[in-house]
Amino acid sequence: MEHYDVAIVGGGHAGAHAAMTLRDRGFAGSILLVGDEAFLPYDRPSLSKAYMLGSITIERMLLRDADYWAQRGIDIALDRTATALDAAARTLSLSDGRIIGFSHAILATGGAVRRLGCPGAKLPGIHTVRSLTDVNAIRAALRPDMRVVIVGAGYVGLEAAAVLTELGHRITVVEAQDRVLARVTGPTLSDYVATRHRAHGVDILLNAQVTAIEGDSHAEAVLLQSGQRLPADMVIVGIGITPRMELAQSAGLACDGGIIVDECGRASGSAVFAIGDCARHPNAYAGGLWRLESVQHALASAEVVADTIMSAPRAYDALPTFWSDQYDMRIQSAGLLTGPAHPVVRGDPATGSFSIFYLQHGAVIAMDAINCPRDFMGGRALVQARARISPDRLTDMQVAVRQMAKDLIA
Repeated sequence: MEHYDVAIVGGGHAGAHAAMTLRDRGFAGSILLVGDEAFLPYDRPSLSKAYMLGSITIERMLLRDADYWAQRGIDIALDRTATALDAAARTLSLSDGRIIGFSHAILATGGAVRRLGCPGAKLPGIHTVRSLTDVNAIRAALRPDMRVVIVGAGYVGLEAAAVLTELGHRITVVEAQDRVLARVTGPTLSDYVATRHRAHGVDILLNAQVTAIEGDSHAEAVLLQSGQRLPADMVIVGIGITPRMELAQSAGLACDGGIIVDECGRASGSAVFAIGDCARHPNAYAGGLWRLESVQHALASAEVVADTIMSAPRAYDALPTFWSDQYDMRIQSAGLLTGPAHPVVRGDPATGSFSIFYLQHGAVIAMDAINCPRDFMGGRALVQARARISPDRLTDMQVAVRQMAKDLIA
């Protein structure tokens, strides 16, 4: 039986960064990185942006090239899955028949795309945006002036809508909730983003439930509960992910909406850790256990676990941040909107550059910056400190947000 000091399951941002951080911290032990795709670790957010647009190649998306991994003594098993985990015996079984012994295991298994459950949901011509293979299939299927129906108005769905609009296709976005980006931001930004998409010709249908996909051998139309029929040459489903925790569950590790970990990323007090999208961790900004889906969280949680393995444990305390590119909009967000909050708009949305700060009991708990990186830099500090500040001061355009943060945070 082979043995590795650290066996990492998952070749996305979290798993790759854990391996890189261990080496950067001086870890000299053996490392195995197991990925279920045939590609070296790559930048996943680019899938619904530049890669779908065709403006970058896979080579530019790679987090590191093959030489990097080889030179640092990180073994990579591509196109493999972990089929069994024994946390007590510290063994990991792989789909190629290998059994790996480990001193520490890191589960960075990410999430699986949610799929429609309606009639016709398995027809050819229905796509998701989670992997290079997914987006390669979309790019291969595109023909001029296609009618594309996108189900889901989260970041992935709207980013795909922006790219496909730029490529000259006719886009309809179907959203079950009453506004776009409902899970990640407040109504002010939701309305602004929806308005921008509509200005680019995107048809956005809210409070719309998909009841069926029509077609014989290929998706041809999306049927809504209202009775509306949307002709479609292509359907893209972007309705979120579910954490991939089957391996942890089969090993008897605690799971509930994700793999439950402590503040250092350890699962059920074992030699197994979980990071990234699959982990549900104590989060001070959420006020309890929380599962985050972002590159920032993938990197931060990987670093906490690497430090713990290196006998320098520390509690996860990273500020949640997110970003999205749509048309000429760069949206940057910090903090979590976990309850009612008062939005304070700084700047004029009509200029295309402004920020929104969210106050809860007078404290800044989150913020969005639209084409306003300077506000974002200062705003992060306000959110991190939960700074108490008046709306009048936040909207004072004569004072930089960074200066406000310096004044308030001694």
